[in-house]
Amino acid sequence: MKKLRHPNILLFMGAVTSPQRLCIVTEFLPRGSLFRLLQRSATKLGVRRHVHMALDIARGMNYLHHSSPPIIHRDLKSSNLLVDKNWTVKVADFGLSRLKRETFLTTKTGKGTPQWMAPEVLRNEPSDEKSDVYSYGVILWELVTQKIPWENLNSMQVIGAVGFMNQRLDIPSEVDPQWRSIILNCWESDPQQRPSFQELLERLRELQRRYAIQQRNAKNSVEE
Repeated sequence: MKKLRHPNILLFMGAVTSPQRLCIVTEFLPRGSLFRLLQRSATKLGVRRHVHMALDIARGMNYLHHSSPPIIHRDLKSSNLLVDKNWTVKVADFGLSRLKRETFLTTKTGKGTPQWMAPEVLRNEPSDEKSDVYSYGVILWELVTQKIPWENLNSMQVIGAVGFMNQRLDIPSEVDPQWRSIILNCWESDPQQRPSFQELLERLRELQRRYAIQQRNAKNSVEE
């Protein structure tokens, strides 16, 4: 973790290794986790903020997946994403992460959080970095709904619904079609059909440009 240096990765600063107290020291991000931020009723984030946050997360994950060797997070969820005072999102908590060796292309599942986990992980099948992409799709869903995924199901029910019945979260009809398409692509049943984070960055930048143009046109219309 000490070798990881990226604006969207939580900065590791040191560790305490005494028998009485074993812990790591990281930078402090005052806005806390993205999960808590989204669940505060007073917090209403606009679409441009959504895209900015989505880009931050994708940049951090793209960095991990392109590390040497690649790092697979395996427990990507909104509570493992921290937000600083400038609203920059950073990927944190690598408790389940694994290095992807050149001679070992997949990893076996560990204990993650079912509500964010990919179907193949829930079925205890081999998984790779595309499982992180599925989890990222759940986070994109959270950003636009500000709801808790599968809130009315317990963990075993989520495993059955997602892992064995191929069910997905409902995306509200008012969600931008381009955003919806990105989420659905992240949720493809076949992991190899899911986009890479590099591809997601390109699509999100396109969405960001579109929103910027729309805002500029709206501003010009008001001034006229």
